Amino acid sequence: MVKVLIVAAAFYFIYDRLSHTRLDWKRVQHLLENPMATYLLVGVVILAVLNRFFEILKWRNLVMSIRDISLFEATRQVMASLTAGIFTPNGLGEYAGKALFYEKSWAKKIVFLNLICNGAQMMLTLIFGVFGLLYFNTKQAIIDSQVILFLFIGCCVGFVALLFMKRFSIKGYSLEKLLHKINTLPKNIHLKNMGLAFFRYVFFSHQQYLLLVCFGVKLPYLMVLSTIAISYLLASSLPSFQFFDFAVKGSVAVFFFGQLGVNEWIVIFVTTAIWFLNVVVPVGIGSYFVLRFKPLP
Repeated sequence: MVKVLIVAAAFYFIYDRLSHTRLDWKRVQHLLENPMATYLLVGVVILAVLNRFFEILKWRNLVMSIRDISLFEATRQVMASLTAGIFTPNGLGEYAGKALFYEKSWAKKIVFLNLICNGAQMMLTLIFGVFGLLYFNTKQAIIDSQVILFLFIGCCVGFVALLFMKRFSIKGYSLEKLLHKINTLPKNIHLKNMGLAFFRYVFFSHQQYLLLVCFGVKLPYLMVLSTIAISYLLASSLPSFQFFDFAVKGSVAVFFFGQLGVNEWIVIFVTTAIWFLNVVVPVGIGSYFVLRFKPLP
């Protein structure tokens, strides 16, 4: 019964988001009549598949450090946990969802590995987002240079403070212990995790780039990618539910692409399409695995 409720809730939230999204379908149809649009859309779908596939490879790479796992089993765990996490804040349900596939004694290990998995992606989002913001600001100057300097100094001070406080513990947990635990994983696993995360970022960001090109957006390549990077960074920094993810990313993207003169409806459509390919479709697949899930004894 719980499994059915999870699937039903996931699809209700998806339906609710799509039913409240107003798009100019006639203009969409007109733009898609361009023969080049077909090739671009095929490229977007391929990148969406690669994006999720590399996420599965990331998870398998990390789990293989403690247990042998097949590609199919990794797929089952990633897709089912995505479905479980769609209506939890910032996808926290994914952590619990993956842990359910293992013995209770392994729960902390699985949560830790999932933290490493998501942490690599967040680190790249932060790095590309900061550089994207700096590049965007050189062209549009939406942030005063003094503010940027203040933020840079603040980050440096915060980093130094963390180094001095790494031994400070709360209920037995400290930054030093976390770093030590991270270092217990072999370096080749960390390198592979970062490499797969990098390609995921490239696949995901270029989905949006190709869709924007498909709808006639003519802006310099680096400017588009920097704007996409900013949108991902700010949207990832805001607390939100997975089913609101496209609304959060969409609102941020509308603001920044608006500075470049891109029509609002195009940005909204592109954001919704990306959300559909990367969340709705995988959730549909994950629902099958959720319904067939059998808890370990």
